[in-house]
Amino acid sequence: MPSSLIDVLQRHREDADLLHLPAELSELAALSEVLDRLPDPRRVRGRRYRLGSLLTLCLLAVLGGATTLAGIARYAIDTSPEARARIGLRRPPRATTPGRLLSRPDGDALDDALGAWPARHASDPADECTVELVGMAVDGKAVRGSRTGEKTAVHLLAAVLHEGQAVVSQRQIAAKSNEIPAFAPLLERLDLRGCVITADAMHTRTGHAEHVIARGGHYILVVKGNQRDLAPGQMSQLSAELLLARTSAPPKPSPAPS
Repeated sequence: MPSSLIDVLQRHREDADLLHLPAELSELAALSEVLDRLPDPRRVRGRRYRLGSLLTLCLLAVLGGATTLAGIARYAIDTSPEARARIGLRRPPRATTPGRLLSRPDGDALDDALGAWPARHASDPADECTVELVGMAVDGKAVRGSRTGEKTAVHLLAAVLHEGQAVVSQRQIAAKSNEIPAFAPLLERLDLRGCVITADAMHTRTGHAEHVIARGGHYILVVKGNQRDLAPGQMSQLSAELLLARTSAPPKPSPAPS
């Protein structure tokens, strides 16, 4: 039987009881509202449930242990009325409703919405009186379990916060070689002020660096054979300058006595 993305999520999720919610009930309404902003692929006539409510239900079901559409339907029935009310469901949807919906939303729009939700809970370094920077890695991976006999594996390019490993932006791309043109669109909707973008040598390109700087961010990129103009001597000089800047930085002020 071909693997699905539900199988992939199932492999990576932490062990959890089917009825255990992965978030506080007060946060479920916010997640549902974020997903409500997606373009609704359904016809207006006949809609019985909000789009955000249904997608939140499916997400919680998979994170809670559901591995099939039938499992999502069972989760919808077994979860508490209070939890359903938090995401805007007065009653459980029919068993066939999630299956008809899940293949229709725009994938990039869904990735943007799901990335925006954890990003809301991350601190905004531009708004804080601190010199600390936030690390954000850009990396592409083939999704384990997504390869079938007829199709190649799904390849995703993602922006992930170093601390907490929250995915704040993600794009599906055709192949690994397509990571390069997908770099700027991946970061387009993110506020890069106070962020340090890290990436492998594939993204060590002038255009990528200029894009990050223009958005107010910083970068650390790996230099390999694709940047032959950077001679070993230049790299040694850069390392020495960075070390000098670090050792000559003024000490942080001591906290004021209480």
